[in-house]
Amino acid sequence: MKEIVIISGKGGTGKTSITASFAAFGGNIVLADCDVDAADLHLLLRPEIKEQHRFFSGNEAVIDNEKCSGCGKCHSLCRFGAVKYNKKTASFEIDSTLCEGCGVCFRFCPEKAISFPERDCGNWFHSTTRFGEMIHARLGIGAENSGKLVSQVRNAARETASGISADIILIDGPPGTGCPVIASITGADGVIIITEPTLSGKHDLMRVMKLVNHFGIPAFVCVNKWDINPEISSQIEDDAVKSGAVFSGKIPYDDKMIPSQISEQSLVEYDPFSKTSLILKEIWNRILDLISENSDGK
Repeated sequence: MKEIVIISGKGGTGKTSITASFAAFGGNIVLADCDVDAADLHLLLRPEIKEQHRFFSGNEAVIDNEKCSGCGKCHSLCRFGAVKYNKKTASFEIDSTLCEGCGVCFRFCPEKAISFPERDCGNWFHSTTRFGEMIHARLGIGAENSGKLVSQVRNAARETASGISADIILIDGPPGTGCPVIASITGADGVIIITEPTLSGKHDLMRVMKLVNHFGIPAFVCVNKWDINPEISSQIEDDAVKSGAVFSGKIPYDDKMIPSQISEQSLVEYDPFSKTSLILKEIWNRILDLISENSDGK
């Protein structure tokens, strides 16, 4: 079973659209959307939810006003300004948007009036799609620990894939180089990096390549909409090879991408014999062959 993650150095490169197209080529796969801060693979795949699970991470202080004596010790100890005094009720309250879950107020409250329950940060789902099983999630508004939720999604995807003897876990990863990206790519068999022919795309590709190289994961770089700036596309190809990646192809701009998304389809479903669709299939097959060769050579 191979685990392949599709990421990008920046948002808006077409990563999710390309992931959906790769999924449409079929095979015994399990899908995972690890872009939990802004998940949108479900918009194209219309998953039918089979299971829904709450995601708890960290803790949040809560004051029981019936036990509180109003001494204000929690207010003086809080370094984050999360303990507020409400003049109308003449009581102290916790501002959940400021509480960092450090637990200082909970541990030092003389009246034991502060509880410290786990923080409800969102949901993760096990669904079915027209391309197979899918694990995805929704992080709560303003919630943190997205890296931990990514790990939960990946673990569930592995369990699901093991249960059905899947050949591939295909992961739509988050953009950037932060904690969610690290949680998405560690231990993967290959990382496909989607970039665009812009200066910011070129710059952020190099940042994400440093991250991938740090973990020693085989990297495959594709330039989406390469023909809007052929000069920078060529520079990206050179930079990718120099940084140790396999340059795997150039995907042209296709004006059918927008109507395909409006129809909630991947491009290769909307127009399977278009030039772009055929290029995407060629890129996908080439990457699969290279990942298999790398695995066999270990």
